Amino acid sequence: MYDYPLLEEWTTQEICDVIALYNAVEKAYEGGIKRDQFMKAYRRFTEIVDSKSLQKQLDRAFMKASSYSIYKVFKASQEGNDMICL
Repeated sequence: MYDYPLLEEWTTQEICDVIALYNAVEKAYEGGIKRDQFMKAYRRFTEIVDSKSLQKQLDRAFMKASSYSIYKVFKASQEGNDMICL
């Protein structure tokens, strides 16, 4: 069990949407996730967190807490497979 990196200024819906991305990353590592399902969560994450540097900070914080990388799952999604499994 670990704490998700979240920002206080996010709305409840934004928090739910960012957690959906974290859950999608977890699925990619723990058995696989459909590419389009991950990309939907990732696109919403980039709408909420439009700063690349903040995206990287959150990825590092999430990786430190969980050992899972948002970036690695994103890169795997670029390979064109229907399923992402890490």
